[in-house]
Amino acid sequence: MKIYVIQSFNEDGLENVYVGSDEEKALSLKAADFDNCDALFVEIWEDGGKTDDFRLVESPEEDDADDTNSEEIQ
Repeated sequence: MKIYVIQSFNEDGLENVYVGSDEEKALSLKAADFDNCDALFVEIWEDGGKTDDFRLVESPEEDDADDTNSEEIQ
């Protein structure tokens, strides 16, 4: 079973903000969900060892994309 560890990074260091097996929940988290969070990092653990780690990159908000496409063409 994979365990996802989400770490919040800020000027004071790293803090685990989520540890669990729910991949969808883990990868849907955003830096804005946490106070004083500059970035989120993911560690994936399986069979007692870390198998992967990376920075969780947020996609642009859907609302922002809608704003740019809603300009009226004259």
